[in-house]
Amino acid sequence: MLKKKQFWIPSLILFACILTAGAAFVVHPTWVYGHIQEWRMRHTGAESHQVMVDGHRIHYYVTGPVNGTPIVLLHGLGGRSEDFVNLTPFLEKNGYRVYTPDMLGFGQSEEPTDASYSIQDQADLMADFFDVVGLKRADLGGWSMGGWVAQKIAVDHPERVTRLILMDSAGLKVPPAWNTSLFTPQTPAQLAELNAMLTPHPPTLPGFVAQDVLRVSANYSWVVKRAMASMLTARDVMDDELSSLRMPVLILWGDLDRITPLSEGQAIHRLIPQSHLVVAEGCGHIAPSNCSRDFGPAMIRFLRNSKPSRAPEPVLLGE
Repeated sequence: MLKKKQFWIPSLILFACILTAGAAFVVHPTWVYGHIQEWRMRHTGAESHQVMVDGHRIHYYVTGPVNGTPIVLLHGLGGRSEDFVNLTPFLEKNGYRVYTPDMLGFGQSEEPTDASYSIQDQADLMADFFDVVGLKRADLGGWSMGGWVAQKIAVDHPERVTRLILMDSAGLKVPPAWNTSLFTPQTPAQLAELNAMLTPHPPTLPGFVAQDVLRVSANYSWVVKRAMASMLTARDVMDDELSSLRMPVLILWGDLDRITPLSEGQAIHRLIPQSHLVVAEGCGHIAPSNCSRDFGPAMIRFLRNSKPSRAPEPVLLGE
């Protein structure tokens, strides 16, 4: 009798855990998904850290060999550092030290109510992030809005950027041909429309998942709206500045991107003579995640084969 009890007790505990996990998923599926993404990030060997940058609390992950070549990856609007979970293993396995910060207002970083969340302010903060984590110079990559921020850093601080990687990047003076309010959806129909904009043939979300996504979106929509409003002023556009870049540049794009169409990637390619454009077939705006098998190897080839430009000499006032 004792042996039967000893057998059933662990089974009951396991069953209770499954029920609890299932209930948590039904009630707050986005919370469960977020923790799964965090677990996946940590499973790659990433360490989670919090630092103060210009008086703001910034969260970031770092993974890869301590003495590896540093690379910083910046996420997009409404995104977070875990969005690079499919790309970081390619870099880590090839000896790179990968930093993925949550930009101000996103992920696990601080959300100050008095911040502008402009491209310029995010770029200044991320440039100072280099100093806080001890990076004198690094490769820099950015996706979507993060690509715009990365461009700004590379233009304003070329001595800090060894090589630049832009993934389905915003940044040009091209008015969106789509409804920008979709980035803060308020109805299941708007959420479905946004998902269709982000990726080709998206799966249909169950009703309880869609409702929870809308609930979470409502909580931080003010940050997204403020950042979007700043971007739509076009005061930080890069059209006239990209030609000044001298470091090697890789441009990665999904050919089915509807948020920042391939034509924008081709325009950036023309503005940066030394850039190299790689297009992933059948991929939409979230290609760095969904098409990492294309983007990851392309990044490694670029980082291995492109010769880093020499850091510009500092200009002394009065000379």
